[in-house]
Parts: sequence; C-alpha cells; structure tokens
Amino acid sequence: MNPIPNEEHASQYAPPPVSYEPPPAGGFAPPSKPASTQIFQQIHAAVGQVFVGQEEVLHQVLAALLAGGHVLLEGKPGLGKTHLVLALSRTFGGTFRRIQFTPDLMPSDVSGHTLFDMATSTFRVRRGPVFANLLLADEINRAPAKTQSALLEVMQETQVTIDGESHALAPPFMTFATQNPIEQEGTYPLPEAQLDRFLLKVLIDYPDAVNETWVVKAVSSRAAGGGLSAAEVRQVCSPQDILAAQEEAAAVKAVEQVVDYAVSIVRATRQHSAISLGAGTRGAISLVRVAKSYALLEGRSYITPGDVKRAVLPVLRHRVQLAPEVSISGQSVDDMLTGLLKTVEAPRI
Repeated sequence: MNPIPNEEHASQYAPPPVSYEPPPAGGFAPPSKPASTQIFQQIHAAVGQVFVGQEEVLHQVLAALLAGGHVLLEGKPGLGKTHLVLALSRTFGGTFRRIQFTPDLMPSDVSGHTLFDMATSTFRVRRGPVFANLLLADEINRAPAKTQSALLEVMQETQVTIDGESHALAPPFMTFATQNPIEQEGTYPLPEAQLDRFLLKVLIDYPDAVNETWVVKAVSSRAAGGGLSAAEVRQVCSPQDILAAQEEAAAVKAVEQVVDYAVSIVRATRQHSAISLGAGTRGAISLVRVAKSYALLEGRSYITPGDVKRAVLPVLRHRVQLAPEVSISGQSVDDMLTGLLKTVEAPRI
C-alpha cells in the first residue's frame, strides 16, 4: 500500500498549474450556429433514425421545407416515400394527411365540399384532406387532370375555394406528391403548369447494400414488421419554429453575382440545342430560394455558387424537356443539365 504523501512532498502529486486567459470580446471564439440551423439538424437526426441511407434526399426535403416549397417525389415502390413524410410531420407536431389518387377521385374529395345539415337546416363546409400542414398526394399521376388541378390553387395560394368561398390554410403548408416512374399504363402525366408549382423534384433510388441490410434487420426485428416506425420519431420543435426558420432562410444574403449566375443557368436551358422547353423565371427564383436553404442548413448567412450548383438538378429536372431526338438516344435530363452546368461560368467571390 502506497503511503499518503505529507505536505512536504504534496506538490509532486498535484497537477501542473494551467494558465488560461479568456479570449477578448470579438476575438477568435467560434461563432455559434443560427437557431434555425440547430433545429433543422435535430430534425435531420430524428428523421434519419427511421429513414436510412438517403442522406441527399433528406437534405433536399429539408431545404424545401425551409424554402416553403412543394416536393415531387419520384421513386420505385417500397423505398419509404410515405414513411419519410409521416416522420417529418412528427418532428414539428404538424398535421399529416394522405390522399390516394385514383382514376375515380373527384376534386371535391381533395379540397372539400358543402353539404346540407338536416338538423340545423343550413349548409356547412366539410373540409377536405388538403387542410393539413403536410399533405401527401400519393401516386398523383393516377388521377385525371381535373382532379390534379384541385391542388393548383392550394399549392400556389395556400387557400381553397369551396362553392365560391375562400378558406385559408394554417401555415406551414407543404405538398408532397409521389409518382411511380416504371408504371405508365393508366396514368395521366402532370401538365407543365402543375409541374412548375413544385419547388423540387426529388428522386429516391435504392439504398446501398450496407444500409439496405441494416433496414431489413431493423424493420423485421419487431412483430408485423413494426421496426423503424415513424410513430417513434420525437418532436423537436413546433410549427411556429418552422415558420421562424423560413423567415430566417428568406433573409439569407444573395449577392448580385450569385443571382446573376442562377439566371444565367436558367437562360442557358432555353438556348441549348438538346432542350425543347427551357425553364422559366420561376426556375431561377427557385434556384436562389433553395440555395438560401442550403446555406442556412450549413449555418451560413450567405449563398455561394456551390449552393446554386447543388440545387440545379432537383430544381430544374422537372422544368425542362429534352428534344425528341435526344430522348431517343437515351440521354437523361440529369445528364444534360450536368453537362450544361459546365458551360456556364461560375462567379469567383
């Protein structure tokens, strides 16, 4: 047993003295991240626990939520599109509604209608499923154009007109529409006017082998495949926090050179020989909006040309059409946009 040191030798057991001087005000102390950035990092972590192996998809969806825009989700069945939207709604306590689009779905099934109440001898409004914070329009291309158009007003104006009376939706409001890219029989392609209302078109692909194996084990670990349930996602903020974050994203600085860069990219789509229909002005606006969201997600108060480049594919892939001879050759819209991006010089700021 070691002897207890006496006072004379106590100094050799004491830790060496440490001198510390606090940094001066405004010195080298690292800046703290904006509150909105921290909130959305918590949302990302919460959703990422049940939506695994799709980091870029989740990043794009969160950017659309920050920008207050709508998302067209395209992917093969069974990749978690509905799961993602439901999990996202739980993170901020928002209301979630789902509409399964079918050929016999009527516009009133989407927006709502008035009915006569026999008990009170009055007409009352029965609100449709669009009255929610997050609306999932599942397989939207299964319904005819008349029913699809029921979403046009609510997506653009965040209000619904029922029998001549306008009803505003409670913010935040966001539409997620899904479509299956491999089944075209019995479907109705979305018109260009409605496609342009979507801020982003997000493609969901198969996860890699490691993540797919992990998902299979996690889901099958509970009875009836109840693993990775969206119901277990915790709430990390409120709808008011989302609205405040959207205001903060809109206030992110965009210098003139970067805005000009976004406009130049959009204008280049109208002059490219491989494109029969270029993007409109809303495409350039969307590039800047999404770039601002990307910047805030990384804790920056300004956008860079890199943010605009990262936004090009999800923002423009549904806003342009390839020329027929190019489509026949097998070139995809993403390939064409990637090549076009190399021809537009980015500013050095």
